[in-house]
Amino acid sequence: MEEYPQEDWGNHSQDLHGYPTDQELDEIPVPKRTLKIKQESSEEAQKRDIMQNIVQILESVQLKWELFQSWTDFSRLHLSNKLAIFGIGYNTRWKEDIRYHYAEISSQVPLGKRLREYFNSEKPEGRIIMTRVQKMNWKNVYYKFLEITISEARCLELHMEIDWIPIAHSKPTGGNVVQYLLPGGIPKSPGLYAIGYEECIERPLSPHMEQRSLDPGKEGRVDLETLSSQASLQVEMEPARIIYCYLGIAEVRTLQQCLFLHFQANTKTFSKDWVGINGFLSQNCIVDPGVSPKSIYIKFVEVERDFLSAGSLVECLEKAIGYPLKFNN
Repeated sequence: MEEYPQEDWGNHSQDLHGYPTDQELDEIPVPKRTLKIKQESSEEAQKRDIMQNIVQILESVQLKWELFQSWTDFSRLHLSNKLAIFGIGYNTRWKEDIRYHYAEISSQVPLGKRLREYFNSEKPEGRIIMTRVQKMNWKNVYYKFLEITISEARCLELHMEIDWIPIAHSKPTGGNVVQYLLPGGIPKSPGLYAIGYEECIERPLSPHMEQRSLDPGKEGRVDLETLSSQASLQVEMEPARIIYCYLGIAEVRTLQQCLFLHFQANTKTFSKDWVGINGFLSQNCIVDPGVSPKSIYIKFVEVERDFLSAGSLVECLEKAIGYPLKFNN
């Protein structure tokens, strides 16, 4: 049974006497309480989405769970210098299936240190696990991990923590070709960069809306109900999705130079025979009257040149996003 402080017990007993009156309801600061609940649920949803993304990566490489034997034995594991994606799992006496308790990308702290914190009863993370084992909430505790390189860790950071930057384009002047306008502030240093484009997803009309549009008796009539339904439909439309199509490694050239070659050179030396990402960007510069080119986005992260050659970066990103990159073949 959950324990409550003494003052909370009094509040709970008062709640059982009956429903509040209208006067009592007016005194409750509903907007503030509602805003707080929404803010908390939004933060929790963001944490859940990140963890689900990490779990997806771990599951996609089909790692086996390792049984955690004892607190003493675990401290002797030689994982001190590894960076990794890791997960903590558990099962119960009722269900043998292992479920995730936690998953994390250990890119700033070595894996050994992070795992010791989760299996050390003196740490907050370890105290949670030990308590659940002692209270027989859990039967066994497991862990799994995938070792990653520094460049792969930065690649995952690029995907999960860095926002897309939209690329503006000029209006056609004397023809049907536009030019991309790269933003300032692109580092003159080595690193990783990604290019993506916007894919708009429209939901089909609901059966109710289709029936109203096909009803001949309502033809030419616009009432409040129709306007309300159309407004609701607009709110329910799915937001635009940015599709990754290219991952670049700025190792020989800087990030600024690589992106310049993709976005500026193709408009000056356009060729229909170009293939790959440059061909895609060049074709996107040719626009028909009244038709806008695809919205293009970039993101980048600085990485030291010595680390860029280590790891399978394209496969790492493809596992994280769940689909192949179109122009990295």
